[in-house]
Amino acid sequence: MSSPNSHDIKVLNSLAEGLIDSADGYAEAAAETDDVRYRDLFVRRSDERRRIASDLQAAVRVMGGQPEDEGSILAKAQRAFMDIKHALMRDDSSVVSSIENSEAHLQARFDRAMDDQALSATTRETIRRAQAAVRTGHDEMHLLRRSLEGQHDADHPLYPQ
Repeated sequence: MSSPNSHDIKVLNSLAEGLIDSADGYAEAAAETDDVRYRDLFVRRSDERRRIASDLQAAVRVMGGQPEDEGSILAKAQRAFMDIKHALMRDDSSVVSSIENSEAHLQARFDRAMDDQALSATTRETIRRAQAAVRTGHDEMHLLRRSLEGQHDADHPLYPQ
């Protein structure tokens, strides 16, 4: 027997899973970087992602569902790859690039959810509020990656002085 809220619960759980993956990725990035500024940023983003996931989990409980409380196996494999890549490159830019890529995927999940016409208005509003923070995080990582690339280019011997 299917609950009238089963579709909303499924979508919210999928987004919560993505947010948990994002929080775990930021936490790992914080542990990997030697730069205190980046570490603080990554820790703040990890905490924010966990808070948003908790909000979605609470919405699932209100609808009578069982909230998702773990990230995906695929994301764990991607973070393992990021660990290897970072160990080989020792470059904050590569870590930020990986985070930005993950954030783009998370943002796309939220965009697809917002386009889902089968969701209730209440669920759509819950997702819309969470999506704003996801977009801000993605935009911030995009700007940070571009800044790091610019610094790298400026250090290149062929960069015009």
